[in-house]
Amino acid sequence: MKRTAEQSGQRVDVFLARTLPELTRSAIQRLLEQGCVTCGGRPVKKNAKTEAGQEFDILLPEIRETELVPQDIPLNVVYEDGDVLVIDKPKGLVVHPAAGHEDGTLVNALLHHCGDSLSGINGEKRPGIVHRIDMDTSGLLIVAKNDFAHQSLAAQLQDHSLRRVYECIVRGGFREDSGTVDAPIGRHPTDRKRMAVTEKNSRPAVTHWEVIDRYGAYTHLRCRLETGRTHQIRVHMAYIHHPIAGDPVYGVKKPELGLTSQCLHARELTFTHPRTGEEMTFTTPLPEEFQKALARLRNL
Repeated sequence: MKRTAEQSGQRVDVFLARTLPELTRSAIQRLLEQGCVTCGGRPVKKNAKTEAGQEFDILLPEIRETELVPQDIPLNVVYEDGDVLVIDKPKGLVVHPAAGHEDGTLVNALLHHCGDSLSGINGEKRPGIVHRIDMDTSGLLIVAKNDFAHQSLAAQLQDHSLRRVYECIVRGGFREDSGTVDAPIGRHPTDRKRMAVTEKNSRPAVTHWEVIDRYGAYTHLRCRLETGRTHQIRVHMAYIHHPIAGDPVYGVKKPELGLTSQCLHARELTFTHPRTGEEMTFTTPLPEEFQKALARLRNL
């Protein structure tokens, strides 16, 4: 697989992450560390910068058989055909295995539900996973059942035609009815478990928001992602001083509105079907905890 740099001065891992949307930046960094990215026959260093016209060769390792165990975990399947699967993920379910969550994840459930019918592009730990939502965020998630579908959906993520709309309750009031947060997101400089708005080692991040309803000290918002960075809406809302209610990481530590975690729900998902070309839109109701928080606000 070849990629040619169009401009100079970009970090190679950043450049490859932007031109290979089917791979995560961490996966690209692993390929660089393993010597799987070469230029002119020589391995490229992880912190190297691009030069215009440089041609990079990327050797993708063969997909190994996954060691993940299929688990009979209930799934709320909103839609399914031979190419894609749309899931309404409940709060508390981790999307894929990671440190501290080796099983009991959405991927384990998908392996039980789909068997061998999942794309392998994202490697052995994330079969079928096109995009993620946080463990304590609920809502719609699309899964690719083959590599053809995965490549199409990854391209739609890259050109922003795969649209994701969230709803959340945030602290504070807004004078405006709508707006946009355009601020790059990267790893927090001192707390590696958090993300932050930063210019250092960051990626562009854009969130469009609009007010659904106002409740004095809180506001019910609709947020549309233009990009999809880790914790993007949570970070952006905190950055503009309106952290999401119930978010102990980016908001207040004390419990509020009867919430157990961030009040954030992936409400709507729109994409072009990889095989038919049909535009498809799915919506899902607000979960019970979200609805109860709104009821509390209406009764204040």
